[in-house]
Amino acid sequence: MDIRQLRYFLAIAREGQITRAAKALNMEQPPLSRQLKLMEQELNVTLFDRNGNKLSLTHAGELLQRKAESLLQKFNETIQEVKELEEGMNGMLAIGSVVSCISLLPPRIERFRQIYPQVTFKILEGDHYLLGYHLEKRQIELVVARLPFESASETHPYSILPLPSDPFVTVLPSHWCPDPDKHSMDMLELANYPFLTLKTDKTTGLHEKVMNECRRHGFEPSVICECSSVAIIMALVEAGIGATVFPKSVMASFPLPNIKVLTIRDAAFQSDVGLLWLKDRYLSKSARHFIDIFSENQQYDN
Repeated sequence: MDIRQLRYFLAIAREGQITRAAKALNMEQPPLSRQLKLMEQELNVTLFDRNGNKLSLTHAGELLQRKAESLLQKFNETIQEVKELEEGMNGMLAIGSVVSCISLLPPRIERFRQIYPQVTFKILEGDHYLLGYHLEKRQIELVVARLPFESASETHPYSILPLPSDPFVTVLPSHWCPDPDKHSMDMLELANYPFLTLKTDKTTGLHEKVMNECRRHGFEPSVICECSSVAIIMALVEAGIGATVFPKSVMASFPLPNIKVLTIRDAAFQSDVGLLWLKDRYLSKSARHFIDIFSENQQYDN
């Protein structure tokens, strides 16, 4: 069995049909069918259950799929690493970020491109589960996110570069606070406002941190809306629907005219932020240098 046959097998597993897999591989169907038969004869197992034209993986096929994906990934990474020994810094760097951390990227990207102008970027925005999925599939190399990183993975440990913590601030409609000289408030004042909270079915870390701080001050906020989108919550605040508590850096991405941002006098709680990548996995030269931009004067786990 060779790399070429593994690619054929993965295409069949992905497409669920010999015909579609052959088309995706730009080859004829009979040679692909022969290659699959040769693989099954060599391994002395059945890799697919046949139900008409539809193919589904057997237990042996599922095991081979997992191993083949890992082997091909390492094979491709080895080729890329060898090429980079002689090549300069170029190509595309794919990174991910939660929307509440987007404001951390522009100054780093600007600085990076001053040094490495031939490198382009692909940026994916999403929640922890989506970003964790794309990170493990190697579709992105780095993620900027709130900590802890609430990914579904239990098999791929992460290396984490901690970034400066981000203090929480209160965000409310500006007409709720007409005093232009007011720049701070006590936590208990939030009990007077309808509250908007950032929460999904899978990611609750930031929500729980805010709720726990409210309870520590002796009240339960009147939550009128749970939302998975920072942008939607900011639009609701600007429309006068409710107030929220966000990490301060979020506001750099939403300079809206009809909101008021107040520091919190009696609650010095913060949001932890980090740059993450898969531990003990190959990183491109571009990714390593991008980490260096973030890690100046900081220590991180290799």
